[in-house]
Amino acid sequence: MLKLKKRLISTIIVGIMSLGMVGCSNDSKEEDKNSKGGEEKFSVGIVLGEGGANDQSFNQSSLEGLEKAKSELGIDGSYLESNQDADYAPNIETFIDQERDVIIGVGYTTAEPMLNAAKLYPDRKFVIIDHNYEEEGQEIPDNMICMTFDEREAAYLVGIIAAKMSETNKVGFIGGMEIPNITRFEEGFKAGVKSENKDAEYLSQYANSFDDASLGKSIANQMYNNKVDVIFSAAGGVGTGAIESAKEKDKYAIGVDMDQNNLAPDNVITSAMKRVDIGVFDTISKIKEGKLEGGKAVVYGLKEEAVGIAPSTGKNVPKEIIDYVNKKAEDIIEGKLEVK
Repeated sequence: MLKLKKRLISTIIVGIMSLGMVGCSNDSKEEDKNSKGGEEKFSVGIVLGEGGANDQSFNQSSLEGLEKAKSELGIDGSYLESNQDADYAPNIETFIDQERDVIIGVGYTTAEPMLNAAKLYPDRKFVIIDHNYEEEGQEIPDNMICMTFDEREAAYLVGIIAAKMSETNKVGFIGGMEIPNITRFEEGFKAGVKSENKDAEYLSQYANSFDDASLGKSIANQMYNNKVDVIFSAAGGVGTGAIESAKEKDKYAIGVDMDQNNLAPDNVITSAMKRVDIGVFDTISKIKEGKLEGGKAVVYGLKEEAVGIAPSTGKNVPKEIIDYVNKKAEDIIEGKLEVK
């Protein structure tokens, strides 16, 4: 009788476990069901560009936008890092296999595989951050949105700050690569510097890299040794190397994309903010609501509060300079000042 009871209990346990296993074998999207009506969650996959998730710049800012969308819009979202260019296409395919509603590529390095995927899967939605195919003479697929930013506006403002904070009358710019979204930074920066000091000496160099911090430090060292006392870098990880140089030499640096003052609190006097997080959140929200038309480039600027100077600027820059810069920003928004 005891053996019979044991067998009966074992049979019941196995049956319960079997039921549990059947429940787990359902499509993975079952896990994305909302508590409201059992609908599937809107899902987003982000393919990061070079530099990794904690690059203190572009990738990190895009993920902040994703996290906000997950928190406030209730979406499902995840990201994949790419260690080399060959990783982009497989990462995109991974999100396609997962049936993500939107796939986002961060930066120009993802541009080619993102465009190929958009053409191959016309029923999926794709977003490329910081790249506009039309600038290369290509059409933007109807199922794709190019999210771009008006870098000139933010760079113009930090250019004013650089001109007013420089004591040697020499400022420098370090760019990652000579591509439109970086050259626009330089154009705006130089215009801002020259608007305040036409006689300022201006040095510029491109690193042909976005992740070689040691190269950025080396270029910055040369500039600082040449009596440059303010350097603006739009170069990802290369820029963090330049900031390290500023810290060691006790010179001024200007960050990019995010507020980079935390990297050198006494040396990073401001940053040309490019609020990728705002663009990512806004784009996800509008696509989710069916309010964003594909096949075009969307530009985020001062008017959308997606570019500007860093909140930490007041730590090292006098209030009268900040007030002056804010007035210039208002003039740009109101169309009284055009940055060229």
